[in-house]
Amino acid sequence: MAVKPPVDNEAKIRMAMQILVGIVNDTSVPRNIRRAAANALTALRDLSLSPGVRAANAISALDEVSQDPNMPTHARTRIWQAITILETVKD
Repeated sequence: MAVKPPVDNEAKIRMAMQILVGIVNDTSVPRNIRRAAANALTALRDLSLSPGVRAANAISALDEVSQDPNMPTHARTRIWQAITILETVKD
């Protein structure tokens, strides 16, 4: 059985950012949800903060809209996916 190398915090943040960019560019997603994804991306790009704080700020921005009843199912799944990745980022 092969042992997977640990994924570092910056790699996890990059994975979450890719998911969020997909949401921001998806015109089938309501504008308020795309705006929240853009705000989360801004938080993740703030290099003046530690990776854990950046991830927590992004989760906070996404958590607010994750329960929006107008959100398409595919977008909700991708937001949960991004949140799950970001929750593993620790300082």
